Amino acid sequence: MTERAAEGTWVEVRWIVLPAGERAAAVPEDTQRVPLEAKARGFLAHPACVGEEAEVRTAAGRRLRGTLTEIEPAYRHGFGVHSPELASIGAEVRALIEARGPSR
Repeated sequence: MTERAAEGTWVEVRWIVLPAGERAAAVPEDTQRVPLEAKARGFLAHPACVGEEAEVRTAAGRRLRGTLTEIEPAYRHGFGVHSPELASIGAEVRALIEARGPSR
């Protein structure tokens, strides 16, 4: 059974901006063969289930329609793995600023 999200729930929707074959001529051939899709997150305007058409109100107040793909989506981005080369930069910059003296 598919979970039904209530009005006001934070969700993600996706929609087709341009169908395959209707993309700009300058787009590579392999890219031409797939549709241009968009996705956005917002608050549901009306209850809906994953896979259904849904309307959302974004944090900026825009109203968008698309297929509901995720309920309460998580943020999955990060800043990558630790970089030893960057670990000492903060201390090095502070030392340079201190050596320069008071700003004018």
